[in-house]
Amino acid sequence: MDYRTLGRTEIKVSLICLGTMTWGSQNSQAEAHEQMDYAVGQGVNFIDTAEAYPVTPVSKDTQFLTETYIGNWIEKRGRRDDIVLATKVAGPTRDPIRSFRGGNNRLDRRNIVQAVEDSLARLKTDYIDLYQVHWPDRTVPSFGRRGLDRIDDGPDTVPIEDTLDALAHLVQAGKIRAFGVSNETPWGLSEYLRLARDKGLPRVASIQNAYNLLNRTFEQGLSEFALREDVGLLAYSPLAGGNLSGKYLGGVIPAGSRRDVSKQFVRYDLPNQPVASARYVAIAQAFGLDPSQMALAFVNSRRFLTATIIGATSLDQLKIDIASADLKLPDEAIAAIEGVYREIPDPCP
Repeated sequence: MDYRTLGRTEIKVSLICLGTMTWGSQNSQAEAHEQMDYAVGQGVNFIDTAEAYPVTPVSKDTQFLTETYIGNWIEKRGRRDDIVLATKVAGPTRDPIRSFRGGNNRLDRRNIVQAVEDSLARLKTDYIDLYQVHWPDRTVPSFGRRGLDRIDDGPDTVPIEDTLDALAHLVQAGKIRAFGVSNETPWGLSEYLRLARDKGLPRVASIQNAYNLLNRTFEQGLSEFALREDVGLLAYSPLAGGNLSGKYLGGVIPAGSRRDVSKQFVRYDLPNQPVASARYVAIAQAFGLDPSQMALAFVNSRRFLTATIIGATSLDQLKIDIASADLKLPDEAIAAIEGVYREIPDPCP
């Protein structure tokens, strides 16, 4: 397993990061613990979660179970020092996550401090290695939206400086070691960097955005920040919601799959997706590669990447995904991939 430095911190994380979005809905606690045991045994030291998980699907009955499962594993195994633990604070939503009323998940100090304390309790730990802003507290094109033609920030929108000041407070208190952003734009990332430089506040260590063969929009602006400013990508959705595995080809939706149980994930339900997915799967087959491993190996090879976040509902899937860390794609396969990309660029933002 390859290990990389998280931003300009001293934290070393594995190339493969274990995602946990299905734990508590599609996966039981026993299955979650089995996945953690296997992943850690394979050298994976990076675990990513969020207070909003599980979200496959979103349900009040399962809210917070993912962090709870991880906390129970930490307590049971006693291996807190063996993992780099990342979680996230949710941004504004229609359904408040915080326990107090009227919070509306704004990214101010009151909300962030409570979110951290609640996550620490569920995770059964005294500190979080990487604390991430799950999505911004302002108008942004995210979760599959293309572009921005107007600003619709409301009167309650929290300035980035206030959010960063709250995170600085938590770093000073020893509650978090480093912080990152997620679903962020070039403008937002530049603001975090500017404020850290001008105000002497903590520096952003990572950016967790979607990146896969169907969505390489990170390359159009954010990749330069990642390379020049050492704010590496934590790539989520590297299999484009499972589409790049080939399991949905021909309109097939297997029972229990994400598209079967989570109707809210529509960012990949776009006209050119099936065509592009089929061509990438065909490339993998032509080179005798597993389609999932080829898609993951491509993401793993990017110079602006710090870690690829994988997620699996079965141990067999997990083994295939983790093994992608050892796969180096032949130049001919890379050339074929780039050929498809030139013809069908970013069909699913």
